[in-house]
This record gives sequence, C-alpha cells and structure tokens, in this order.
Amino acid sequence: MNLSCPIPKLDFDTINLGHGSGGTLTSQLLDKGVFKLFENDLLNKKHDGAIFNLNGKVAMSTDSYVVSPIFFEGGNIGDLAVNGTVNDLAMCGAKAKYLSLAFVLEEGLQMTEFWEILLSIKAASEIADVLIITGDTKVVERGKGDKIFINTTGIGEVHAKANIDIINIKAGDKIILSGPLAAHGITIMSHRQGLQFETTIKSDTRALNNIILQLLDEFGEDVHLLRDPTRGGLATVLNEIAQDAKVGINIAQKNITVEDEVAGACEMLGLDPLYVANEGLFVAVVDANIADKLLQQLKQWEHGTMANIIGEVSAEHVKQVLMKSNIGGRRVVNMLAGEQLPRIC
Repeated sequence: MNLSCPIPKLDFDTINLGHGSGGTLTSQLLDKGVFKLFENDLLNKKHDGAIFNLNGKVAMSTDSYVVSPIFFEGGNIGDLAVNGTVNDLAMCGAKAKYLSLAFVLEEGLQMTEFWEILLSIKAASEIADVLIITGDTKVVERGKGDKIFINTTGIGEVHAKANIDIINIKAGDKIILSGPLAAHGITIMSHRQGLQFETTIKSDTRALNNIILQLLDEFGEDVHLLRDPTRGGLATVLNEIAQDAKVGINIAQKNITVEDEVAGACEMLGLDPLYVANEGLFVAVVDANIADKLLQQLKQWEHGTMANIIGEVSAEHVKQVLMKSNIGGRRVVNMLAGEQLPRIC
C-alpha cells in the first residue's frame, strides 16, 4: 500500500514507552496522527467518551484484533478491525454509525507501519460510512505486544424491517452462503509459512453492511438470521445455529464454493475449508419462498457472483449438521475442536 497521506513529522521513528505515558509524546502521537486523520465534530472534543443521538433500535458490538502477521495480501489489521465490527453489526441487521478505536502498541513498532494501519482504518471507515468518535492508546514494553493489538466497539441503527433472531428459524428455511470459502484464513497461513502460489490468494476482508441493508430493504423479516463465518469457519457457524435453534441442518458439498487456489492450499496445509476463517462472507437463513429471489439479488453484488443456496433447515437430526458429499454419501459436520488456526483476526 502506498501512503496516500504523508506521515506526520514526529520526534521518533518508532513507538516507545513515552507514547503511552499520557504526556507530551502521547499528545504528539494523537494530535498529529490519530485526531488529525480521523477528524470529526465528535472526536474533536477529545473527551473520555462521546455523546450522540440515535433513533429507534440500536445494536452494539465490540471485538479485539490480534492477527499475525499484521500486514497480509488484501488488507491489514487496521481495515480488518473496522470491517469486523461493522460486519458484526450488519449481522444484527444494523447500519454501523459510530466506532471507538483502541490501540495497544508495542515499543519498537515503526511509525511508518502504524501510519499505514491508520490510513487503512480511515479508508475502511469511509467505505463503511462509519465515524470513529472516541478511543484509547496504550504502549507496552518491547516483546510484550507483538507490534499492535486493536479493539473496536461499534454502535449502529437497526434497520426498520429487520427481525434477526434465531427463534425465527424453522424447518424448510434455506441457507445461503454469500461467496467462496477460506480466502482469509489461507492468506494468513500462507504468509506464516512463506508459501508462494501461482495466483495470489488475498483476504476477503470487506464491509458487508451495504449489501445486508439492500437485502433487508427488499426482504425484511423473511431474512431470519445472519451470521459471518469468521473464526471456526462455516462448519462452526452452522453447528451453533443447529444447537441454539434446536434444528437439523442439511448442506450439499457441491453447492459450497472454494476457489481452486484456496482449495489447493488447504490440501497442501491439511486444512478443511469448512473450518477456515473468512472475513467478507455471510450466511443467511431465509424463508424458502424468497430464497431464489434473494439469491438473484445477491448475485448482482460485486462480491456475490458465487453466492449459492447451500442447504436447508430440517426438523430431523436435531442439533446436527449433515453434509451430502460430492460422491453422494452423507457425513456429520462437527463443531471445530480446538484452534485450527490461531491469531487469525
């Protein structure tokens, strides 16, 4: 990524403990960097919090990001933090309005790296149309923080037609997956292992709020549940739904898309794409009567061309997910046991 906005002139080229002291260096880092870059009326008050107005139902979500490496093909920890929280709100049927942004920085982090992350946060927040209005910065000793950890908390307005609730799921509902699996997790793993592929595999990190709001505009309460299959992947999300809703779920392997390069990398690394993390996908459980129409609208989205109906909800084999394989057999798809790929988001 090229720095489209020049890094501010600071006294040091790396983060040091003084940047977390609350004194002159902290003020310099925030005033010339964070506050200047994310400037808006609410943030400019530089208060311990922010006061704002929202109408109707609101949703709130918080998440912490500890991904390693912090830079990867298709993104970095900065845009991942914005997109992740924006998407968690979108899964509630909400449009993110405001974010808090908190950093834990490690002594020795290069200012150029921090600035690149800040620029990515700015770009992602502009795409998602969300304001960063408060935050915090702490610095830990060298070797105690792995460069940078980020926490974001988001607040958003719930769409007037949204009724996203697991109690709405019923037998016969269709399950739609918005795109191909496993790109983010395989991108991170390939960086860690130093693997090279003929075609560059990129993370699918992106904001999902706009497409979700469009679908809710059209289909409203017929969208019964939304989930994003991040850590634990698709298999874990489907198992959580089956257990919490006390239903069975049937899926078909032939309808679940995995791009060739990603599938090859999964095979090389011994990973099942059903369990690999994603950052730009969602699972929708919808009324059967609108499933085909919703799918066609989803396919008009630039990232939805490979969306598909992958299965349906069943009144049988309650709390289990069964998959029909490409060769015709059926097997139980269990919850992920342990951590297949740590530090993924």
